Amino acid sequence: MFLIEELVRRGIIDKKKAESLENKIKNENLKEEEVILDEKITTEDFLFNLKSEILKIPLKNVSPNEIPLKNLEIIPQESAKYYKMIPLKQDGNHFDIGMVYPDDLKAREALDFLSRQNKFSYDIFLITPSNFEEIFKKYSTSKEKVSEALEELESELEEKKIESLSIKTPKTIERVIEEAPIAKIVAVILRHGVEGNASDIHIEPSFDKVRVRFRLDGVLHASIFPPLNVLPALVARIKILSNLKIDETRAPQDGRFSAKFDDKIIDFRVSTFPTVLGEKVAIRILDPSKRKINFESLGISGPNLEIIKRAIEKPYGMILSTGPTGSGKTTTLYAILNLLNKEGVNVMTLEDPVEYFIDGVNQSQINPDIGYTFATGLRHMLRQDPDVLMVGEIRDEETASLAVHSALTGHIVLSTLHTSNAVGTIPRLIDMGIKPFLISPTLSIVIAQRLVRTFCPYCKEKEKPNSVIKEIIENEINTLPLSVKKNIKLSEPFYIYKAKGCEKCHNSGYSGRIGVFEILEMNDRISEIVLKQPSENVLLEEAKRQGMITMKQDGILKVLEGITSIEEVLRVAEEK
Repeated sequence: MFLIEELVRRGIIDKKKAESLENKIKNENLKEEEVILDEKITTEDFLFNLKSEILKIPLKNVSPNEIPLKNLEIIPQESAKYYKMIPLKQDGNHFDIGMVYPDDLKAREALDFLSRQNKFSYDIFLITPSNFEEIFKKYSTSKEKVSEALEELESELEEKKIESLSIKTPKTIERVIEEAPIAKIVAVILRHGVEGNASDIHIEPSFDKVRVRFRLDGVLHASIFPPLNVLPALVARIKILSNLKIDETRAPQDGRFSAKFDDKIIDFRVSTFPTVLGEKVAIRILDPSKRKINFESLGISGPNLEIIKRAIEKPYGMILSTGPTGSGKTTTLYAILNLLNKEGVNVMTLEDPVEYFIDGVNQSQINPDIGYTFATGLRHMLRQDPDVLMVGEIRDEETASLAVHSALTGHIVLSTLHTSNAVGTIPRLIDMGIKPFLISPTLSIVIAQRLVRTFCPYCKEKEKPNSVIKEIIENEINTLPLSVKKNIKLSEPFYIYKAKGCEKCHNSGYSGRIGVFEILEMNDRISEIVLKQPSENVLLEEAKRQGMITMKQDGILKVLEGITSIEEVLRVAEEK
């Protein structure tokens, strides 16, 4: 009982009082800190500063707002509560762990076990009990509300003797989804996603529970775990909001709805998907106030911006955006649409689904269930005398053929395609049955892109790159087009930035995302290759010779500007 001994040594309490305290600790099985504070012998701050001094462990006071929910995942809520320890800060696989009782051997053993299990290293910091309680509430913010609603639901089910939720009959589900608790649970999940700046919410069944995950800056984080038997009612509630069929559980469905949060209307795009354990729901959160509609905020500048402007000024031609799902292709096309959307221009779109509504643009959502596909919709759109057409995605030979012929007959056509890079679009179109001699006169540009996380502007730190990173950067800069390279001056030593983490970015070091791009522009030489030898390697070699900036190079330029990290660029540069 080192703290009591130190208080005696400092003359704060006498030996008689010390004996009384020690007896209380032994008889009631309490911690000496608890007894000292309960007896009001010292303040909490004084006691834990003293403890920090004796144990030689730094004392930290951390605001709960500084700790992102994803940090809490490495220590289960039950362990955190029992051992009074909690993650404070994350730097890669390294964590700062706050402990009220770092001198407790069992707590240290538990932490060692968790670090081995979850493969992380850590530093220990001392925190006060009150600071721990403040932070610990973050575990419960959403979970408590969900738990309260579940308890309320269970009691109502018991009183009304409604059948088990696991029995998936339409009548059971209809009765349950009318109950307030289910509506509350869905409302909590949606609010948690909106207030946490998530882009998507995933509600997924597992063997013993429902897992609710939120996507933040491109990464999914588990947060809420309702019991498995409420899944049918949760899914049904979301289906009702989205105007979907609640009795159709064997086929995927798509829908959308809007809700008001703090005077803002938020759109939610819903997709259901049947799995062997039950229906999975993915919800895309679409906040119109956060929509990026200008090229600068998207990450398009310099030569790439000039290429896009030249393509937009042409009276006809195809502008294709390529990349994997979730890479921002449609957002880029919306930015182009905003420039083309003028009073004297008839702009029409076919989308699946419509993500954002644009004033002045005639937007239509396809419905394959009734035969309204991209191909059939495109045929009808051409009868509406359009000047600019946007087709959500070229998925098949028929849509590709119609899009090409639309561009050939005097329309500007915007669309997306799934290829890993810009030059891969041409072989892909040929595979879809488009003749090479039709590609050359109709294809204006291909924009390939990925999304990288951007640094938090409040806490990013300057650092000197190590020899490996330095070599990567220098190699990419040396292969840049001369027109771009001449404007880059790498002094010795040169610096880049790294993510640190602060309260404003929830200790992640990142805030938001931006695109890295490569843009292939059609010209006479590229057209000649398309007709004679349209292989990716030959096209890429010629595009680079003509000055195309690759996605990796565009990313490196953003690293040098302090926008993102080299790790983010290398991650997306290797994606296929």
